Amino acid sequence: MTTVDIPAGWPATEEQARAVQDRLRAGTILDEPGPPSGTGRVTGVDVAYDDERDVVAAAAVVLDAATLEVVAEATAVGRISFPYVPGLLAFREIPTVLAALDALPCPPGLVVCDGYGLAHPRRFGLASHLGVLTGLPTIGVAKNPFTFTYDDPGARRGEWTPLLAGAEEVGRALRTRAAVKPVFVSVGHRVSLDNACAHTLALTPSYRLPETTRRADALCRRALREGVLSTSSE
Repeated sequence: MTTVDIPAGWPATEEQARAVQDRLRAGTILDEPGPPSGTGRVTGVDVAYDDERDVVAAAAVVLDAATLEVVAEATAVGRISFPYVPGLLAFREIPTVLAALDALPCPPGLVVCDGYGLAHPRRFGLASHLGVLTGLPTIGVAKNPFTFTYDDPGARRGEWTPLLAGAEEVGRALRTRAAVKPVFVSVGHRVSLDNACAHTLALTPSYRLPETTRRADALCRRALREGVLSTSSE
């Protein structure tokens, strides 16, 4: 497990964080298809918090995209690097997520975030932020639609409807399990929306949420428990 310090010069105010978002958003690439689904490696990242103890844990789990078997995994634990502000959650998570990715023994391939990319009030959620910083292809697969609207997709697996900000399509509500609530897919960096949905379906053979998210969620929760115990014993 990697221990993470808050980076020097990290934004401390909402104004500073929004300025960073504005600067980095210009580097988002939205016109590349990304790697084909079911090939290479795909990595899930997720975080867990203990706000009372000011601790955040991140996990990165690499899967073989064809078999969904775990190839590698890594965790990182550190201090929470930014207060809770809707729309700026990436600033609480990025340092530990980057540390977990850096600790992997192999390239991550496509990165799947438990959250948003373009489907974000400032069009720059965690998946976009992480993609621009690392250069990796990234997508966001979220459990809820944030502030956006959508019509319920058809009941069959694979059906979808646009996730809308007014008339702008910022993602899709995608049915990954028949007659089960959809997930909300958006591009982050260097992946098309069609391909992001194809990856999401390839990663959900049995459950509503992608295997990447399920495995990273379990791992970061375990890392948080271990990190809190370590902090408490210091």
